Amino acid sequence: MDKRFFKYLPGKYKAAYRHYYTGQNLLSVRIASVIFLILNSIIRLLYFVFPLSLTKAENFPEFNVTNWVFIAGSFIYYLSSNVLIDSFRKTKRSTAIMSFFVFSFSLYLISCGMYSSFIATSDPRNALTLYLIALIIVSILFVFEYFETIILMIAAELLFTSLLIHNHAFDTEMLYNQLISFILLGGFYLVSRYFFTYKANYYMQLIEIRKKNAEIERGSEFKSQLLGLVAHDLRNPIAAVESIAMMMEMDEIDEDTQENLDLIKTSCGKARSIIDELLESARNENIVELVTKKTEINKFLIDIANIWKIQKDTKNIELISRASPAYAMINMEKFQRVLDNLIGNALKFSKPNTKVDVILSKNKKHVVIEVKDKGIGIPKEKLPIIFDPFTKAGRPGLNGEQSTGLGLSIVKQIVEKHKGKIEVESNEGEGSIFRILLPEIES
Repeated sequence: MDKRFFKYLPGKYKAAYRHYYTGQNLLSVRIASVIFLILNSIIRLLYFVFPLSLTKAENFPEFNVTNWVFIAGSFIYYLSSNVLIDSFRKTKRSTAIMSFFVFSFSLYLISCGMYSSFIATSDPRNALTLYLIALIIVSILFVFEYFETIILMIAAELLFTSLLIHNHAFDTEMLYNQLISFILLGGFYLVSRYFFTYKANYYMQLIEIRKKNAEIERGSEFKSQLLGLVAHDLRNPIAAVESIAMMMEMDEIDEDTQENLDLIKTSCGKARSIIDELLESARNENIVELVTKKTEINKFLIDIANIWKIQKDTKNIELISRASPAYAMINMEKFQRVLDNLIGNALKFSKPNTKVDVILSKNKKHVVIEVKDKGIGIPKEKLPIIFDPFTKAGRPGLNGEQSTGLGLSIVKQIVEKHKGKIEVESNEGEGSIFRILLPEIES
């Protein structure tokens, strides 16, 4: 960590960091004043509960007066901190009044600990615990600039000296007590500057992360806009090429020409599919939160299975429900895309008439949807990259169906937008299981 014990923050961070830590300091004042008020109020209550025992204590009159002073002071600081916190939240900017307020409260805490040590015994060397605790609390709770730390130390030392003089300390006592005070204040300085350094580094890292995130968001927006423009510009030429191929088929052509035209149409279809999936991927990335609604997953899966059986003329899809009812928040259009992709892949990599199971179940917190096939499976080395965009794990289907390498990447995007996750289990030659876990909601 960069130790800034004798330096300020770089100029580009200095003002912003001051605004940041001023808000934190004001909150710390409010919390500390409440705790100090409660502690002194408890002591005041003990005076009423055990009056005889406490009134006989040494220096009771001084303790009695200072207790009232501590209660009143803490209450005033609590009220003032609320006013300044409200002001800071409106402007998000620190002021000299706020800085002086935090400084005065810190000096107030130190003086309370210091004076309590003097009340306990005329020679504070024997009872500096409260003074030490006050210094530790201030050094940890509050962030001060270098010059503020020095001024606070000087003020504390002057106050300590004045109390020694007021108590008519002898020269030897004065020397010993001043030596101890210097040691305590030196420790206070080191701890205070350490926490200043720690919090400053944390703040600078936070700012840099925010800048990087903003750059990433701008890059993502530019990519999406570029993809939209490219898709628009490519679709028209592809459609034109496909139309020309179809018009040529209307004339009498030989077998070789027909094969070439079929190849052109197939390539155009694949190009159109790639463009559509690129746009879908870009749109999913830019969606912050999906519009979802409460859905009964059994009915949703039944509808999808029926669509496949009717439109695709596929009879070998079997729905197995082990949880009824099962509810989750989903975007039906997006999630149908997920199931269509997984079922399509299962059929693509399975032999004809091989059964594909869509299994619904529940665990403690999730609705679980599994698409299980007994196809060719996925090689072990390709499993870690199966959900990557443009993955090399993409392969042609058993009937030569081509893959864009984006399908499973889009599936993962959509599932994660639903606050779910997707897993895969596969053994080559034995088949695959794609498992989706969605947060369950009450029926």
